[in-house]
Amino acid sequence: MTERKPPGVDIESWVDRQIREAADRGDFENLPGWGKPLASLDAPYDEMWWIKQKMHREGFSALPPALALRKEAEDAMDAVRAARSERQVRALLTEINEKIRAALRMPPQGPPLGLTEFDVEDVVRTWRETRPS
Repeated sequence: MTERKPPGVDIESWVDRQIREAADRGDFENLPGWGKPLASLDAPYDEMWWIKQKMHREGFSALPPALALRKEAEDAMDAVRAARSERQVRALLTEINEKIRAALRMPPQGPPLGLTEFDVEDVVRTWRETRPS
């Protein structure tokens, strides 16, 4: 909203007027996601839904840093298996190895890290062997 509610005007009629004027201007036309189902429509109700969405948008994790890095390493290996090119595999492994290397130099809080850097050549060789011809 760009203006404040004038004194003496009923809040409901003021809001309704704002919505009607916006619709008349076409502010609600061609919005992103128009015609698509809501992603969480079938999900069970969660009182903390807005906190979880905010944390996700802001890039925060409920996991301790060590566990978050373990999860990221697992996700990287899943991405490697789905990769379409060797260049993509190497890029994924290089990125996660840099994060693991940094965590090994300065261990994060929480449980022990329990990770070592991935052997890029070994993973690439395995990726080549498991690819369908």
